[in-house]
Amino acid sequence: MWKSFVLLTILSALAVDATDKVVCYHGSWSHYRPGDGKYSVTDIDPFLCTHIIYGFVGINWDGSIRIMDSWLEIDLAALANFNGLKARNPSLKTLVAIGGWNEGSTTFSAVASSASLRTAFVNNAASFLQKHGFDGFDLDWEYPAQRGGAATDKNNFSLMLAEFRTLFDQRGYLITAAVAAAGGSVDLSYDVPKLNQYLHFINVMTYDLHGTWDAAIGHNAPLYPSAVDVTVAQKQLTVDACIRGWISRGASPSKLILGVGTYGRGFTVANACSNKLGASHSGGCTAGPYTREAGILGYNEICEKLLAGGWTVTWDNLQQVPYMCNGNQWIGYDNPESIAIKTNYAKSMGLGGVMVWSLETDDFKGKCGQVNPLLNTIRTTLSLPITDGGSSGGSTGGDTGGSTGGNTEGSSDTTTTTTTTPAPVVVPPGSICTKEGYVRDATNCGIFYRCVLSGGSYIQHSLVCPFGLYFDTTVDVCNYPSLVAC
Repeated sequence: MWKSFVLLTILSALAVDATDKVVCYHGSWSHYRPGDGKYSVTDIDPFLCTHIIYGFVGINWDGSIRIMDSWLEIDLAALANFNGLKARNPSLKTLVAIGGWNEGSTTFSAVASSASLRTAFVNNAASFLQKHGFDGFDLDWEYPAQRGGAATDKNNFSLMLAEFRTLFDQRGYLITAAVAAAGGSVDLSYDVPKLNQYLHFINVMTYDLHGTWDAAIGHNAPLYPSAVDVTVAQKQLTVDACIRGWISRGASPSKLILGVGTYGRGFTVANACSNKLGASHSGGCTAGPYTREAGILGYNEICEKLLAGGWTVTWDNLQQVPYMCNGNQWIGYDNPESIAIKTNYAKSMGLGGVMVWSLETDDFKGKCGQVNPLLNTIRTTLSLPITDGGSSGGSTGGDTGGSTGGNTEGSSDTTTTTTTTPAPVVVPPGSICTKEGYVRDATNCGIFYRCVLSGGSYIQHSLVCPFGLYFDTTVDVCNYPSLVAC
């Protein structure tokens, strides 16, 4: 069994072409945000993503589909305009997501428990797609057998998916799902081999791994464990552990889409910036001007704070993510560098692509530099062309995140810089970066650099392979050492 798993992982690492999806959610409520936070369907760049998912519609007790905001979605034609994006980009696939956190589990559970209601739900979903012009349906049931659900949800969800796949294959529609990431939740909610069989792809929500529900400060989406993660349970709350958990439970890597957040989660702390990971907190950070919810900030709000100055940015070499603090405010988030590392991780694991929650909290106005820096970093890392406003080819535009070369032997856990106006690291020609693309470190095969030409100079992004892997210059992914000429 172990040898089979290792072989599967090796083959997945070599399957570079499988990592080709950029799946993006759009939260329709962003239409109502104030000022520069307002983001409507008409603001979506149809070339940013390969698949875009409209969130959300609701489910009724009889298995029918509920439109959540008829004024926005019908009167103002948000659904029609959303699917109209395909007129500009015929390669784009559009899906609609049903559920979400606020929908809960109770209605889903009731419908899934009845054979007749399951069939009605599947037929209603297909009719909804046909009526509005969507290409697929995304099930965002959060979560089977949890939050008001029943123990039988796990099996009933699989039965529901089997019906979806049968009908949708006949009609040419996609069926996907947004799923919990952490192993404990996965075991409660999903028969993973069945999901792998019936879903076209699986959007793994590898974020919200820590937040104000925890007693101590933790990063929203760490790639690997921090220095304070010492128990088995703590070490499982990382992006890497979640993805490996899904694979070990029977998911094909090529079916998994790695979720990344265009937002951060923050805390109000007691002792200003002396607080580190694992310290106590008194609640969420101050709400931002656009998202207006304590404890969470969009990347557009974060980069504007960094531009205003006064923040200390720390790069965690172990977790491969940044965090920032100012006074009693502590915020863990993803920046272009950590997004590039996670995208390369998806490539190295042979995953099907990268999923983004969500479009409306990237820096879509380019107020901090590049337009949509996080989305364009994903595209650059996947060797896809930069879209409108992204001529810098994946430059950070916002903070540099205190970038480092990764967690090498003898390095400290964190690197800290105090910033006022963030700027990318410029490396003159003749140094590490002499051309665009990837360059492996001369002394450590687990470290590599992404070089981007911008304004006559090279921007150097330092990246690190997952533990135990080397960067393979023949295919530009991290690979097993035995397969790499180092």
